[in-house]
Amino acid sequence: MTEVPMETVEADAVGDAGSGEDADREAVEQEREEIREFVTGLSANDIKSGSWFTKLSAQALGSYTDKVDWQYFQERYEGVPADAVVDQRIKMAARYAALEGGLSAGAYTAAVAATLGSLGGASPATVPAAVATMMVDVAFTTRLQLRLAYDVAILYRIPLDLTDPEDMWKLIRVAFTIRGGEVVREGVVKAVPALVRPVVKRFYSKAVLSAAKGLPFVGKYLLQRNVIKIGIPVVGVPLAVVLNRWTTLVAGRHAQAVFRNEARVIEVADGLNKRSRHPQLMLWVAWLVVNADQKIADDEALLMRHLTRLARERHQVVDEELAHLVDVEPAEVWRRVAAEPGDLSDVLDAAERVAAVDGDVNAREKAVISELRDRCRRD
Repeated sequence: MTEVPMETVEADAVGDAGSGEDADREAVEQEREEIREFVTGLSANDIKSGSWFTKLSAQALGSYTDKVDWQYFQERYEGVPADAVVDQRIKMAARYAALEGGLSAGAYTAAVAATLGSLGGASPATVPAAVATMMVDVAFTTRLQLRLAYDVAILYRIPLDLTDPEDMWKLIRVAFTIRGGEVVREGVVKAVPALVRPVVKRFYSKAVLSAAKGLPFVGKYLLQRNVIKIGIPVVGVPLAVVLNRWTTLVAGRHAQAVFRNEARVIEVADGLNKRSRHPQLMLWVAWLVVNADQKIADDEALLMRHLTRLARERHQVVDEELAHLVDVEPAEVWRRVAAEPGDLSDVLDAAERVAAVDGDVNAREKAVISELRDRCRRD
């Protein structure tokens, strides 16, 4: 099958407004045909069990990740900052999602919600046409947002090994903003026209969502996000367009925030390793600063991961003692500081940057840095 939406770039230029609505609609129609072909291969059990998501993930990322890498974007956007490219791809994906929502919405009726409810039971052996209609819409936005998150990661040069379950789950969490169902639920209420917000809130509590209970977590989450478009026919096309566009923008901006922040932390780790004349001592001091307040923030843990990786790759430093350490003792770190002769300004600089990686430097971190400054003085 042909790869279309997230691999097709309008005129291959960030500043280009696109090839026009007709070209966008044509690309969306082609993508819908691919998705329709995928959906026709699903059984009722695939939808009911949630395995549709597993199959779609494999289909969405398989050959796509072989073709789309950092070099791919470099050839098309040479010299353009990652932020600018990411912004354009998010907007493009949102346009595609809105167009597809409008095309699918015409086929939605209240009967689809009822049919979905029956599918959630134990008896159906085939996929009704009404559910197939819904699944084209769900699968389209799911694949679009999964590829968009992958693109954002690649553009910020975040290493992802999608054969590693941890990296794959990370991509899925980022792509679908999985932190809790309220993320999408509350956003939906704010995004739709004010007049229908009470209807949306009531609909979320209706029994139609019980059809999703048999799905695995991600499948259930995605179904809940999309089922509103089916159950409120009075809103129709406008709501489908708004929800598709909005959820795709949220997915893209969330991916941008997560992966851009990770790129920032990697940049800090890279800079510290490049400048360090004492890479092993730097790791001990960094860990002491991280533990100063007896709390380890996500950004601090991420920084330590990349500091140790780059120290290993650049300086061949692998400190097994630090790796097996449970409690870091300040006295041990100060002993190591005292044992190093010469200028230790690089170590002090590292401590200050580590303390600031997760935001404002707190009092305990300041105290550690102050003592380090005193101990780094060489008379």
